[in-house]
Amino acid sequence: MTSMRISQLAERSGVPATTLRFYESAGLLSADRTPAGYRMHGEDAVDRLAFIGAAKHLGLALEEIGELVGVWEAGACRDVKADLRPRISARLAEAEARAAELAAFTDSLRGALAHLDALPDRAGRCDPECGFLAPGAGARSVSAQAAGPVSASAAGPDTGQGPGSSGSAPVSGGAYGGQPVDVVLSPGRRAAGEGTERWRSAPVACSLGGDGLRERTARWREAVAGATRAAVPEGLRLTLPVDRVTRVAELTAAEQECCPFFDFRLHLDGPHLHLEVRAPADGGALLTDLFGPTD
Repeated sequence: MTSMRISQLAERSGVPATTLRFYESAGLLSADRTPAGYRMHGEDAVDRLAFIGAAKHLGLALEEIGELVGVWEAGACRDVKADLRPRISARLAEAEARAAELAAFTDSLRGALAHLDALPDRAGRCDPECGFLAPGAGARSVSAQAAGPVSASAAGPDTGQGPGSSGSAPVSGGAYGGQPVDVVLSPGRRAAGEGTERWRSAPVACSLGGDGLRERTARWREAVAGATRAAVPEGLRLTLPVDRVTRVAELTAAEQECCPFFDFRLHLDGPHLHLEVRAPADGGALLTDLFGPTD
């Protein structure tokens, strides 16, 4: 049987060596040791990693993947199918719920922009008489931030909870097409602090590799191009034009699928979108690689 060192397996599989070491510590990947202490992997590790990667892209938690790998190793395809189907069904329901909430939020933002563009250019200070701060105005979605910024980290795939799960509450998201839009906001920073924040305990490992990682990085670089950066505790804040909110929200949701150790918070502030990104101490280098240093 062909044996590979970890660097060779990383090249063959497209999975970073840091992730391979984590998979080994989590019991998902086994390795022999040479007398000198080097990890050696057999040819079957490539197929195992392909299976793990496919399960990760379905949004399965590592614990679930460990259970599924055990069934896969038994070799009966029908057993894998029977075990996998209810897990995919559950993730599909969660994804559809998140998509509906994001669509409602997008409609709310369109309504806010339409309402803002329709306002006259007054020379005086903005006040309730101009209509912008009136109840039901399209920009009402911005004032909902008082309850807490929209948090992409509150409902990642490893929790088994959707964005509308316990702790979220519907608020008035403003008007679009003459109809009020309800937007479900995840708990804000203050509420999240009352419980365990998943990103703090999530493994610092990314399931993307090779072309997938390069493509995701390129999309982030394009989305945050020209952003003003500032340091915040455990991360950084990027200030962008508000019209990038849909693109950024889509990327944050995708990032949670492969890198649940990132914490994202989106805050709308008039014409600006503030994106705060945090990571545990050992994920700081990955955060800088993806989003760049602070200004």
